Amino acid sequence: MERGDLLYRQYVAILSEELRPAMGCTEPIALAYAGARGRALLGTLPEEISVRVSGNIIKNVKSVVVPNTGGLRGIAGAVCAGVVAGDPDKELQVISQVSEEARQALHRYLDQVDLQIQPADSGLIFDIDLTLRAGDHTARVRIVDHHTNLVYLEKDGEVLLQKPVTGSADADMTDRSILSIASIVEFAEKLDVEDIRDCVGRQIRCNMAIAEEGLRNDWGANIGSVILKRQGSSLEKRACAYAAAGSDARMSGCEMPVIILSGSGNQGITASVPVAVVAQAEGFSEEDLLRAVALSDLVTIHQKTGIGRLSAYCGAISAGCGAGAGIAFLYGGGLHAIAHTVVNAIAILSGTICDGAKPSCAAKIAAAVDAGLLGYDMYREHQQFYGGDGIVTKGVDKTVTNIGRLAREGMRQTDETILDIMLSDGC
Repeated sequence: MERGDLLYRQYVAILSEELRPAMGCTEPIALAYAGARGRALLGTLPEEISVRVSGNIIKNVKSVVVPNTGGLRGIAGAVCAGVVAGDPDKELQVISQVSEEARQALHRYLDQVDLQIQPADSGLIFDIDLTLRAGDHTARVRIVDHHTNLVYLEKDGEVLLQKPVTGSADADMTDRSILSIASIVEFAEKLDVEDIRDCVGRQIRCNMAIAEEGLRNDWGANIGSVILKRQGSSLEKRACAYAAAGSDARMSGCEMPVIILSGSGNQGITASVPVAVVAQAEGFSEEDLLRAVALSDLVTIHQKTGIGRLSAYCGAISAGCGAGAGIAFLYGGGLHAIAHTVVNAIAILSGTICDGAKPSCAAKIAAAVDAGLLGYDMYREHQQFYGGDGIVTKGVDKTVTNIGRLAREGMRQTDETILDIMLSDGC
């Protein structure tokens, strides 16, 4: 694979498409973005807001703190933050700049606005549909498939935008089916790092910064600090702890930006921070680190392509597997080492559920990174899981395909049951 090849250019494009800045958990931020778009379209503060959202949006917004809101959680707080204080031009950083005056106005507005929330009946995994009213004027905004994918805009009955709804999060992006472990490794080996320095370098800087903040201060369940205090500070434990700490800060409303991957800040953190921790401790060069994180990102995306962006399958598991592969690459591992690392890691924790965004995500991230590291340690000790061992089959890409099937088909009812349990405790 050479720099001018189509496949090379497609891999660079995939990284550029995926590695985007966001402040806060991406599902509530998508709601805030929709709210800000709706307010701009309406031209004034709405008196009534009707919110229709798919189950996975409800699941991922219910328990997480919306940043820059004074500790608000849930759908109403996220939507109204965008309506009152959002800048739609900033997309996933829509509420990154909110004054204290605007925060106070937000809390007053929540007490006044007539806001109704209903589940969407579209059957789509990702669906946000807002209708806003003020006097005789209305505006409607719909986002489908991924966090900024506007498919419908309407003002006072006039349709301003209408795009086809595909049900595929990647429909308007570079084809992810071109990904394979062998070609990802070849790409990382032959990569001109200048082609990805901006996006991957920013990922490392932003995500390491929030990880350090998570260890420095009191955020969430402080999983990173607990690991370092109770389990020691070996390099492996530091890799797990730093990634967990970044998630703890993010899930608890930290206002620092992260660089997302597969639509998720937690996955962006998990795929990059452990690799950076190891690279810095072992004295690897910046070029080595950029190559390794690019590989980790692409291994994560490869798994998530079959799974889907929102699922009952915890995406941090895929990213932890990616991190293990990235660390194997740092230490000089080629295709054989990385393929075995990926298969081993997949076999360890696959099936871990996603029950929404909240502080326990940090603990799952720590476990995911640990599984990725164990997968590589197994390879170094000439140990492996074989085809026929459960969902593992011969060939790393075939095993990745099995994971996608497990998540899409096998865990569909699991997703519904998780949502039912969460809603029984109140939305």
